[in-house]
Amino acid sequence: MLPLQILIDGFAISALYALGATGFTLIFGVSGVLNLSHGAIMVAAAVAAWAASSTFGVGNYLGALIGVATALVAALLTYFAVVQPIQRSRRIANEEKEIFVLTGTLLWGIMIQEAIAYFFTNNAKTVLPIVQGVVEIFGVRTPRNEIFTALVCCLVIAMLWLLVNRTKMGKAVLAASMNPRGVTLLGLELTNIYVVVWAIYGVLAGIAGVLLGMFLGVSSYSVGPLTASAFSIVVLGGLGSVSGSLIAAFVVGYLETFTAYMISPAYRSIPALLLLVIVMYLRPQGLLGRR
Repeated sequence: MLPLQILIDGFAISALYALGATGFTLIFGVSGVLNLSHGAIMVAAAVAAWAASSTFGVGNYLGALIGVATALVAALLTYFAVVQPIQRSRRIANEEKEIFVLTGTLLWGIMIQEAIAYFFTNNAKTVLPIVQGVVEIFGVRTPRNEIFTALVCCLVIAMLWLLVNRTKMGKAVLAASMNPRGVTLLGLELTNIYVVVWAIYGVLAGIAGVLLGMFLGVSSYSVGPLTASAFSIVVLGGLGSVSGSLIAAFVVGYLETFTAYMISPAYRSIPALLLLVIVMYLRPQGLLGRR
């Protein structure tokens, strides 16, 4: 039964990684920003959902919505308070702005992490699951919440695909990722598109964070590993390639799950990092190439 258990658990964690990495990739593909506060935003969403439902007793559903709203606010603050001022600064040379944005988002993530630790301690927080109980799948007892997590992640990713490929706003986002200057020549305000993309990212990171809090639990110590996992996934898949990130998320998710079951949970991230090093040497453009 162990292979089936790995298959089920690996699918759930891979779907979570895919959801988080999709937003991470979307931001880079459209605005060229690698947001190193990604893990902090996810953890903030989970902790906010935990505090709202467990401490203030607002209920599981409202608590989850508050968690997602927290991530949305944090993502927009990241853009308006950190990224946009650097991108518009005339004192910073254009060729140096990328490293300043990386540094700025990293420091912003550390500030969020320290704020979480100060107000809520470093202890792990587990968000109350929306769906409770256990179901048997071919003889393997699986929490209903795990199935719920995987289904929600897949549904949200499908909705994002429809948004990007079937709506006017989504087509503007695609155009901005391909030719930002061309979008401005068509009369579209590039800043507005960036705000929309960061808002979409905030919602995706919030949902992923809340679901992760329900599935595995989080603490302020989760910030670094979550950011590292997202970064590994987008590099493996190809920077800016959403399809590549989805594939890489399942590769990383199953590698981590297999390692956790067969060796030790303490070493679950090592095989994925080794794979990342190999890919960077042999195929630096990633699995599906860079956008």
